Amino acid sequence: MARSSAASPDRSHQSNRRQFLQASAVALTAGWTLTAPAIVRGRNLNDKLNIAIIGSGGRGRSNMGSVESENIVALCDVNENNLESAAQRHPGARKFVDFRRLYDHAGEFDAVVVSTCEHTHALATLPALQLGKHVYCEKPLTHNVWEARVIREAAAKAKVATQMGTQIHAGDNYRRVVELVQSDAIGPVREVHVWVSRAWGWQASEQEARDAGDIVFVQERPATADPVPAGLNWDLWLGPAPERPFHNVYFPGPKWYRWWDFGNGTMSDLGSHWIDLPFWALKLDHPLTIEAQGPPPHAEIAPASMQVTYQYGPRGDLPPVELSWYQGVNKPEIWKQGGIPTWGNGCLFIGDRGMLLADYGKHVLLPEEQFKDFQRPEPFIPNSIGHHAEWLRACKTGQPTTCNFEYAGWLTEANHLGNVAYRAGKKLQWDAQSLRATNAPEADIFIRRPYRSGWQLG
Repeated sequence: MARSSAASPDRSHQSNRRQFLQASAVALTAGWTLTAPAIVRGRNLNDKLNIAIIGSGGRGRSNMGSVESENIVALCDVNENNLESAAQRHPGARKFVDFRRLYDHAGEFDAVVVSTCEHTHALATLPALQLGKHVYCEKPLTHNVWEARVIREAAAKAKVATQMGTQIHAGDNYRRVVELVQSDAIGPVREVHVWVSRAWGWQASEQEARDAGDIVFVQERPATADPVPAGLNWDLWLGPAPERPFHNVYFPGPKWYRWWDFGNGTMSDLGSHWIDLPFWALKLDHPLTIEAQGPPPHAEIAPASMQVTYQYGPRGDLPPVELSWYQGVNKPEIWKQGGIPTWGNGCLFIGDRGMLLADYGKHVLLPEEQFKDFQRPEPFIPNSIGHHAEWLRACKTGQPTTCNFEYAGWLTEANHLGNVAYRAGKKLQWDAQSLRATNAPEADIFIRRPYRSGWQLG
């Protein structure tokens, strides 16, 4: 991979900036620890946490496996098949089908792992925060923009250890990319392109869906019902979403993620992983404008292919930046013209003095000839002890996590806003403080949803 540049920034500038970033990282860590509750700071690392698991199948099974060094004392799943399978691994744990009943026994656990479907993330997470429990929640953190704001603010008030399940954030590759960007290896970054090739969602025909490798093809909400699978509590699976008969186009996962009532398609799902990289490297929070392109929005199903452009303002000494997202068949123009390696998925930073192309496991400075003698900065972001391990350590010591709900809340809001702009069919002028698009009141219905009777947040 390319290493360097004949036009690289002068060494003293690199050194001074690296020292500043290292000092900032230390100060941030120290600040968080000092404000953590004393009961958190004083916990012995050898003490085991009592953890409640909400969602124990699929992704939940994997998350549970990553925290089984602690005491698993409660299990909850709307699918009793998943619940019984988890109970075989943890026979002493209490069992629940409804997570609302799990919180009736909150005195029995210290922390919660939430791995439900996207449309119930916030409702399973908020009670834990309000009760002062540490929380690990799968991505995306919430189902919509308003929920993300509620969860972020509740986490700030609770001062507990939180982590969103963007596991790739713990990888060494992302850390090295962030270091290069923040050390000015390619100069100030004013343009970023992020693309993924997954094309699951609304397709014009079954053949198009098959060509895209999608696992399910639907055009409209089914008018008929299928038998509810044995052991599944369909009413609790629906939770706050609008009521409808069971059909196998929704279940099992990941079929549900295409449907607006349950998920948000590729934008918020893979966006949690891929937009995470520029969000971290460029210290982003809320965009100023959001504009989307794609096929006419479907009332029920998220699109397979679309793209979104975000405009962010200056952040400290960082210049304004335009971030563009592409999914499915959509790709950046520079990719289509062969101006960069045509990776199937990627994140391209365009700086004043060069480009940096990355994916999950590798990165390259471009043009490669220009950077052939480049000496990369000494690492200043410590390698992760593991995404789940970070959270467990934070629960016991108050040390920071890398995808805490303060960071993840802003990232989730931004990703959801891509879908809001797409569904509203209008470029949004975004007022982050009031949580509304000032020029598009028609977007309000996509920012916050009504809940089915019997369900509420807060």
